[in-house]
Amino acid sequence: SKHSVNLDNRTANVTVRPFELEVGFQFELHVTVSGKKINVSDIPELPIPEDWMRDKLELHFYKTVQGGGGEIEAVNYDKESGTAVITFLRPG
Repeated sequence: SKHSVNLDNRTANVTVRPFELEVGFQFELHVTVSGKKINVSDIPELPIPEDWMRDKLELHFYKTVQGGGGEIEAVNYDKESGTAVITFLRPG
């Protein structure tokens, strides 16, 4: 658990300590589907960075179990309004 790291001709002694990751979040989304785009509303505000939320939305809609999903072209997320527009590469 103890290591020495050489940085710019200096040695730093470091100790590795375990840490806990936050428990995942589960939430409900309201979706409107139209061709290549999906409008998502009522996205709850979570204590995570905006880019993480965009990634979560992209992953969710890329591999949706309900038979939808597909390759994502863009995710436009607006944290203030709790909305997002997911644009797919192909309509379907």
